[in-house]
Amino acid sequence: MSERTPGLGADNAQWVLPAGTAADDGFDLVVDSRHPGWRHTSLRVLTLGAGEVREVRLLGTEAVVVPLQGAPTVEVDGERFPMAGRASVFAGPTDVLYVPAGRALVVTAGDGPVRVALCGARSTRTDGPVVHLPAADVPLELRGAGQCSREVRNFGVPGVLDADRLIACEVITPGGNWSSYPPHKHDQERPGVETELEEIYYFELQAEAGAPAPEGASPVGYQRVYGTDGRPIDVLAEVGNGDVVLVPHGWHGPATAPPGYDLYYLNVMAGPGAERAWLICDDPAHGWVRATWDGQQVDPRLPIGKGQA
Repeated sequence: MSERTPGLGADNAQWVLPAGTAADDGFDLVVDSRHPGWRHTSLRVLTLGAGEVREVRLLGTEAVVVPLQGAPTVEVDGERFPMAGRASVFAGPTDVLYVPAGRALVVTAGDGPVRVALCGARSTRTDGPVVHLPAADVPLELRGAGQCSREVRNFGVPGVLDADRLIACEVITPGGNWSSYPPHKHDQERPGVETELEEIYYFELQAEAGAPAPEGASPVGYQRVYGTDGRPIDVLAEVGNGDVVLVPHGWHGPATAPPGYDLYYLNVMAGPGAERAWLICDDPAHGWVRATWDGQQVDPRLPIGKGQA
């Protein structure tokens, strides 16, 4: 198996975190305000073997616990929340657990290993309830059409989750399709038009169901981030399992899934504005693409999790 090479973007070194390069304190991945230029959001990914236990303290951070693989139990303030979890991120939506800032949570793996993501945002609100959202209550959106079809699992967006700052969701893009497209941005406070939100993309991939992928196949996808004249940024990255792309500002998209490989990403967003809202604007050079979806069918492979265990 050949070694993957980094992408060509001039700013990849600052904003692309290949799997394993941001491990810390027993976590597979840690992204937080210690990263230069990062202020509002955080993401930690934790792997536990069968029966293992880990305590995590949320100091100044609210969080959503998202099982990526397996079925953990999470305890907060003495209350236990057994989570249904899932076999993989491609097996369908999962239940999630929202935990306000200032709490301590204990994650326990049961009879098998688990991998969980802790999506976070800086917060001073500590008086809200812990919320367990079942997978059946996660709104599932099929966005776009044709080769721009993708599946969005909106478990942590305004109107679904009553968080302080945090916005989070999952996106599945079937092999050969384009996601985060047309390119868009959300880096200015313009009431009713755009909100300032930095964003984390955490990636996983798989060979398409039924594809004749050989042993050792290494799925890849691609992500683009570019700036405005006043705020330049240049990221062009090849991404694999566990890789992260950070979007501090600028136009981002597409995120592409090459033929044969399904692409998953977990988005974590937050910003400094008074309003918790996910308002975006398209790059005017490419926004016209939305009109081409009229009359096209949504990709029949969606939702990806249907029929999977």
